Amino acid sequence: MTDNTKDSVPLEDTSRGGGNGESATINNPGDDYDVEAARNKEDGSFNSRHEALSRIRTAQSITMSPELFEKLYLSPEKAVKGNLRQTFANPTPLAIISHAVCACPLGCDLMGLRGSGQFGAASTGAYVFIGGLLLVISGIFEFFLGNTFSFVVFCSFGGFWLSLAGTLIPAFNSVGAYSPTGDSQVLGLTTRGFQASFGFYLTFWCILVMVLLICSLRTNVAFFLLFVCLEATFLCLTIAYFTIADGQYLLGQNIVKAGGGCLLTCGLIGFYIFIVLMLVAVDFPFLLPVGDLSHLMKGYQQKHGPIKVH
Repeated sequence: MTDNTKDSVPLEDTSRGGGNGESATINNPGDDYDVEAARNKEDGSFNSRHEALSRIRTAQSITMSPELFEKLYLSPEKAVKGNLRQTFANPTPLAIISHAVCACPLGCDLMGLRGSGQFGAASTGAYVFIGGLLLVISGIFEFFLGNTFSFVVFCSFGGFWLSLAGTLIPAFNSVGAYSPTGDSQVLGLTTRGFQASFGFYLTFWCILVMVLLICSLRTNVAFFLLFVCLEATFLCLTIAYFTIADGQYLLGQNIVKAGGGCLLTCGLIGFYIFIVLMLVAVDFPFLLPVGDLSHLMKGYQQKHGPIKVH
C-alpha cells in the first residue's frame, strides 16, 4: 500500500496521456498546481527579463541625449564603432580633478597668498604624479574611447604639468643653467635669460590654448570658461615674464598675481565640472547645468555629411 501523506501525493499523470504509467508529485493536493508549467513560466519570465534588459541596454546606447553625452565626455557625440563607452569607466572626471587640484594651489602661489610663492615649488610632486601622470593616463583612455578633443586636451596639459615640474626640479638644472655659476636655482630665476626664455615657452602655450578655446565652443559653457581663464592665465604670465626680463620687476610681479587669480578661477571651474560629472556618474536625483553649446553651431559633417578622405 502506498503511504499518501498530505505533503506529498503520487498521482497518475493523466494530463499527458496517462496510459504510460508516468507519475508526478504535487504539493497540497487540494490545489490545482502543475509543477512543470510553473517551471516553464519561471523560465519564460527569466528569458523575458533578460530580453528586456538587453533592450534597455541597447536603448541607452542609442537614446543618450547629446546633452548628457556632452556632459560625460566634454565633447560633441561622434559615431564610434564598438561599445567601449558602455564597457569601461569614463576617464574624464579623473582628468578634470587632476588639473583642478594642481591649478588651484599654483594660482594661490602665484598670487603670493599667505606668503606663498616660488612658482609653487612645494607642489612639484603633485605636478608630476597628479597633474602629469593622471592627466596623461586619462588622455590615453580617452583615445581608446574615440574622444579626440579630450585626448588632446588631457595629454597636452599632462605634458604641461610634467614640464613645469621638470623646470622646478633642481636635478634638471633648467633654472640653474642661467646662473653665472651654472648651477644656482636662486640666481637663475633672477636672470634676464631665464625670464625671456620662459616667456617664449608661455607664448606658444597661449597659441595652443587659443586653439582649444575656439574648439571648446562646440562643448559647453563651463568648459569654454575654463579655457577662457587658462588663456588669460598664460597671456598674463607671458606678459609678466617679458616685463620682468625688461627690468620692470614690480609691474611684472603684479601681472603674475593677475595670472594667478585667473588660474585659481580656472581650477574652481574645474571643480564645478568635476562635481557635475560625478553627479551624472552616480545617477544623482538632480544634475547641475553646464550650458550645452554643441547645438548652437552645426558641425561641418552635420551640414555636408561625412568627410571624405581621398
